[in-house]
Amino acid sequence: MKVCLPLEFDRGVLETLYERYNRREYIHPDPLEFLYRYESIADREIVGIVAASLAYGRVNQILKSVSLVLDRMGPSPFQYIQKNSLENFQRSFKDFKHRFTTGDQLSGFLKGIKGIVELYGSLQSCFLSGLRESDSTVLPALTAFVKELNACADCNMSMFLPSPGKGSACKRLNLFLRWMVRCDDVDPGGWRGVSPSRLIVPLDTHMHRIGRMLGLISRKQADMRAALELTDKFKTIFPSDPVRYDFALTRLGIRNDLSLALAVSGSHD
Repeated sequence: MKVCLPLEFDRGVLETLYERYNRREYIHPDPLEFLYRYESIADREIVGIVAASLAYGRVNQILKSVSLVLDRMGPSPFQYIQKNSLENFQRSFKDFKHRFTTGDQLSGFLKGIKGIVELYGSLQSCFLSGLRESDSTVLPALTAFVKELNACADCNMSMFLPSPGKGSACKRLNLFLRWMVRCDDVDPGGWRGVSPSRLIVPLDTHMHRIGRMLGLISRKQADMRAALELTDKFKTIFPSDPVRYDFALTRLGIRNDLSLALAVSGSHD
């Protein structure tokens, strides 16, 4: 059943969920937890994009795969990327497999990251180079970022880097941006120069279902248009931080607690 919440009640319901779930204690199991191990932003952004890019499939397998990659990178993923070549990556990950992702694909992805670091100094600098002051969202910068990573990888990175230009919701890349741009009890942040107001909700089928159930999404496909629709709806509630409620809302499905949102909204009637 589709539940339409009056606008004046939306923020109250969402803030209740935010206060309840947006806490460090609710993060596990989530690949975000790997980012807390790294104080250096240079390390954290590489950990973040690797963890987010592998964030598909069963959560236990995601955590296992990310942990394996980071273990082989050693204490500083940034230094590992700098000091090694594609051939080294391929040797390190020749036996790697995460669902549809092979060791060769992962190695190509790491080569792309290495190329970005060599050209721009960091992933952040590359991303900022595509962000214009007039952009209302990160979509143009994200499109340019994916294009640059693909060019540096010099191979087909569609598994790791779905193209925003082809309509993909780019859930994993938007998740990476949420982790790196926002800073609160859950998201560690670290990137400067990107306003949280420009972020796009990381939309997957689970978040799409919740958005539809709460009357926040009308579009039936879980694509970029639906992600922007949900983001715009959240902007009417919290203009400076439309992705603020993403983590709390995704906890609902994990903890089978969507009834809480409906009960809270009903208590205002």
